[in-house]
Amino acid sequence: MPHTEQQEARRYGLLVPALAGFVAGTALQLQQRVLDGVLVYALTLLVSLVMAGVAVKRFSTSPMRIALAAAAFALLAFSLCGLRASFFISNALAPELQGRDIAVTGVVAAMPQRGDDGVRFRLDVESARAANAEVALPPRIYLGWYSGFAGAQVPADAQGQPAELHAGERWQMTVRLKSPHGNSNPFGFDYELWLWEQDLQATGYVRAGVKDTAPRRIGVTWQHPVERARQHVRDAVFARVADRKLAGVIAALVAGDQSAINRADWDIFRATGVAHLMSISGLHVTMFAWLAAALIGWLWRRSDVFGRSLCLRVPAASAALVGGVLLATAYASFSGWGVPSQRTVWMLATVGWLRLAGLRWPWPHVWLLTCAVVVAADPWALMQSGFWLSFVAVGVLFASNPGDVRNEDPQKAGWRARIKSAMHEQWVVTLALTPLTLLLFGQVSLVGLLANALAIPWVTLVVTPLSMLGTAWAPLWDAAAVCIQGLGIYLGWLASLPLATVSVPAAPLWAGVAGVAGGVLVVMRLPLSLRLMGIPLILPVLLWQAPRPAMAEFELLAADVGQGNAVIVRTATHTLVYDTGPRFGTESDAGNRVLVPLLRSFGETVDTVMLSHRDSDHIGGAPAVLAMQPQARLISSIEDSHELQTLRKATRCVAGQQWTWDGVRFEVLQPQAADYDAKIKSNGMSCVLRIAAPSAGGREVVALLVGDLEEPQEQRLVQQHAKLKADFLLVPHHGSKTSSSPAFLEAVGPRIALAQTGYRNRFNHPALPVVLRYQEHGIHLLDSPHCGAAQWSSGRPGDLLCNREQALRYWHHKASAG
Repeated sequence: MPHTEQQEARRYGLLVPALAGFVAGTALQLQQRVLDGVLVYALTLLVSLVMAGVAVKRFSTSPMRIALAAAAFALLAFSLCGLRASFFISNALAPELQGRDIAVTGVVAAMPQRGDDGVRFRLDVESARAANAEVALPPRIYLGWYSGFAGAQVPADAQGQPAELHAGERWQMTVRLKSPHGNSNPFGFDYELWLWEQDLQATGYVRAGVKDTAPRRIGVTWQHPVERARQHVRDAVFARVADRKLAGVIAALVAGDQSAINRADWDIFRATGVAHLMSISGLHVTMFAWLAAALIGWLWRRSDVFGRSLCLRVPAASAALVGGVLLATAYASFSGWGVPSQRTVWMLATVGWLRLAGLRWPWPHVWLLTCAVVVAADPWALMQSGFWLSFVAVGVLFASNPGDVRNEDPQKAGWRARIKSAMHEQWVVTLALTPLTLLLFGQVSLVGLLANALAIPWVTLVVTPLSMLGTAWAPLWDAAAVCIQGLGIYLGWLASLPLATVSVPAAPLWAGVAGVAGGVLVVMRLPLSLRLMGIPLILPVLLWQAPRPAMAEFELLAADVGQGNAVIVRTATHTLVYDTGPRFGTESDAGNRVLVPLLRSFGETVDTVMLSHRDSDHIGGAPAVLAMQPQARLISSIEDSHELQTLRKATRCVAGQQWTWDGVRFEVLQPQAADYDAKIKSNGMSCVLRIAAPSAGGREVVALLVGDLEEPQEQRLVQQHAKLKADFLLVPHHGSKTSSSPAFLEAVGPRIALAQTGYRNRFNHPALPVVLRYQEHGIHLLDSPHCGAAQWSSGRPGDLLCNREQALRYWHHKASAG
């Protein structure tokens, strides 16, 4: 007699605590700020194995066995993850090799990604020499070969027309490398974790200037054939489909090239909640596996055409299951083997193994097992939002058991019942995941149900098959493009509706956990009275408001935007943005990458945007910020003919302008009105903003934001303003030698000064003489590479909170001192 689910649960009584412990142990290891030694992890591994053996053999008391099993597997996961991280980090780039010319020979390891500023690619290093001596580099590095795009901040020696690169080619080139280092902002994208997951331990650029040895293609190797095929298909799509926007979506669906989709389309996809459909996601891989299994099963049952032995040796259901998983794995590999695809393949393989083994486990066991398998394969997936969205969605569907079709014979369930079940499942998942989506992204699409109702079947059953079949017959790509164009019109209309999306401030973790629990409770198949109890749990994540400064106080958040200025100033009820950071390319800038997510996470409504001057590292993100904040007033020294004037008419900043918000006084100190008629270069036209709040001791607490002010304007400020004293100073011109004159520092005398600079920037800001000057004046000087986003408050004028320190994990790079 077959085992019932209850019998199976008793038989595997230690399974749930063991699996839960394994996941918890991995999560604990990911919280480490610094890795322990290999010996520590090895000893922990031995202890975990002993504990696991004792849990199985010695203890008869069930609670003791459960606790010991959970602890044993938690230690096991902790030690295994720590060992993997330790071995990986042992190949890190030596600090002394940063910024040096290194002659590298290697093989292009993946399909290169082209952009407006050049091409980015991964290189498997075979040999490297620096100053005619062999040097050791990480096995795989991430390089840019730049074309000198005007908006991109790239070294001059990197500018040269990139050659056509293909995966599998062996190249010889001179490069300059640096350790992986990304921007560190609250609620921001963890670029260093992404590099870690991609096995990339150094980034850099190809030296292709006129004085450099030209890169040389040595030949073509047999390596990376799948990547070469992906690139061939992607290039064929763009050669066939004239509209690059449509071709980009097809390339993303077929070859997994998400960078081919432009930013405007991504904005629409996110606003309508269908972004998960426009790349190779778990849904696509699962659907492919299901279709492949159905086809294999159909052929297998008709194997008498080829011989009667197939079905007799292997049941058709088993053959279909194995074939579906294998073909799904091949599909995921061809699409780039991204993290969502990997996660789905491991899930499918785990569920398939359970079925082949004839194990009928309860759904919590199956859910936990697949979760543990994915975590074992990629521990750092726990830090990815996609992991939580995927597993919470699957768990909700299991727990809620939506619809009655699941309990019917599939052959008897009609199409109406199937549609009803699918719609119910989509509604359940959307409702249950809304609190989690708000916690992870700070916004949720209100038109997502309408968008997905059409987009899921349309993309999954029409667009994706046409795109895939186009690899065999290219005209089908034209049909896919027409289908995408029609869907785009529908999605564009939905995205344009009022309140298409709702944004809320980022809630603390406890509120997010309560909200997810409430969402799950609401969709469970329970009595209505119990389901309604979930609503109060959802409210904190919906109604959360970020804390603001007290009356007569203000705070600054200097965002980490690389080489550029961007500061958010908040009072009790008002917000000002001072500069918006650099522009990285035609579709990328600090506004959409950093400031817009930051402002959304804090739930900010900006009253004023002040752009100090016209340089691109100060106004590059302005279009994105102004589009997000249509009510914001624009103040700047930009000329009347500047292109930003067409987006928002700017008011000139002129010395003497002042206003008061919530007891905090704002005053513009420079430029003078006459400067607009004089021939002064843009740095000298920087808007200087003084922000002052009263303190209990009777003196003011002052912050001074000065843009790219240079020495002549500093001298004028010193002469014209007797009271320049400030507690916080935004370092003029990022620490250039042309600024921070001794007289200016003497007049301002700040406690803390912050230089917003990029890591190993090409200008060498802050310059060493300037750093020494601040030290001589007893000023605490910090910069963005060491601090990340910096938070300073008039209520605590002696403290500066650095996000890089507060959010530190072992995969984060720590810039060397000096």
